Amino acid sequence: MSPYQTLDWNVDPDGVLLLRLNRPEQLNAFTVEMANELVDAFQRASQDDAMRAVVVTGAGKAFCAGMDLSVGGNVFGLDEQQRPTLEDLRERLDDPAILNGVRDTGGRVVLSIFDCKKPVIGAINGAAVGIGATMTLPMDIRLASDKARIGFVFGRIGIVPEACSSWFLPRIVGISQALEWTYMADVFDGQEALRGGLVKAVVPAEQLLNEALKIARRIATERSAVGIALTRQMMYRNAAQPHPLAAHQVDSLAMFYTSIGDGKEGVQAFLEKRPARFASQASDMPPFYPWW
Repeated sequence: MSPYQTLDWNVDPDGVLLLRLNRPEQLNAFTVEMANELVDAFQRASQDDAMRAVVVTGAGKAFCAGMDLSVGGNVFGLDEQQRPTLEDLRERLDDPAILNGVRDTGGRVVLSIFDCKKPVIGAINGAAVGIGATMTLPMDIRLASDKARIGFVFGRIGIVPEACSSWFLPRIVGISQALEWTYMADVFDGQEALRGGLVKAVVPAEQLLNEALKIARRIATERSAVGIALTRQMMYRNAAQPHPLAAHQVDSLAMFYTSIGDGKEGVQAFLEKRPARFASQASDMPPFYPWW
């Protein structure tokens, strides 16, 4: 049984977690409850050594049709009585009043994905609009089905891109493409997403999940858990550093500790012309982790 109300959780024998957004009758529309469950799910996946990779998709015909706008009150779950400042966000980030009444729910989800030690593959099976699109941005590899429809549609309802997308989207597709998609607020197909560099490939709908699982299983069964966890955070965090020396400092420590860990098995397997049998677990990271 899934431990969640809005998600379906399934881990296969290879250690791949298949996480489905599971409100199919509402096209998997996003709610505060779903946000909280996604944060919990990615925190669990990050810490549990039984999970080596994560695939995220939607139940039914949609990936996620955006925020559920049918709920009462502030549809984004925000406390309209507050008048928050940037200082509040900097100094009181986890204060319950700020956490529950001010912070963007999509952003909390995206930050939990960003912090995850495990690689995350997005399988966009249908409509992915608003938060349905932006939640895929911190996923490491995105595949779209030929039925996918993607839109950064915030401009249509007078709001701004959320879920840290102003950080992720320009890094993925370039600032000009990011601005065009968010200014125009159009819904586009998988081929446009592929042309713009948002997705790795567009595949027939019936093949999408298998293709995503194939990628995830290869990482889960053939790669070092510690090496992958370090690589993921090094790529995301070092890419934003102002000087490559900062990357060199982290690279040096990561190389040192992986070379005396799974690196020994990897070299021996190469010399013996056999598959490597990596033994590390992401719960046992080198002593300099986290370095930020």
